[in-house]
Amino acid sequence: MSMKKSVKSMVEEATASIRRYSVEEARKKLGDPAVQFIDLRDPRELERDGIIPGAFHAPRGMIEFWVDPESPYYKPVFGEKKEFIFFCAGGLRSALATRDVQAMGLAPVADMEGGFGAWKAAGAPVAPLPEKPKKLA
Repeated sequence: MSMKKSVKSMVEEATASIRRYSVEEARKKLGDPAVQFIDLRDPRELERDGIIPGAFHAPRGMIEFWVDPESPYYKPVFGEKKEFIFFCAGGLRSALATRDVQAMGLAPVADMEGGFGAWKAAGAPVAPLPEKPKKLA
């Protein structure tokens, strides 16, 4: 069975319609108060591989719901007047997510090429996922 549209072609279409930053370009924006990094990876990936300091975690499966102010799941971080830089592990999920939220009207928004894997490989800042405080019984 062949798919009508492959993931590869979907990602290629998405990357043609969005702004993409190299790791070097994105790294220069880390710590800029006008920029918010958005980490789309699953919680298990954050625990295993670490995080970009200051990034906001928004799981890929929820991003459209968290961005839409009319949604009951809306997160106010997406109402801040900032540039949003999306990333995932390798840059595929984030390319699709960036295209989707851009179509919804979130701006300015960009994707980081190569994702967290490329970020880590470039020696850019990585921190362990902070442990959640244990609930007292």
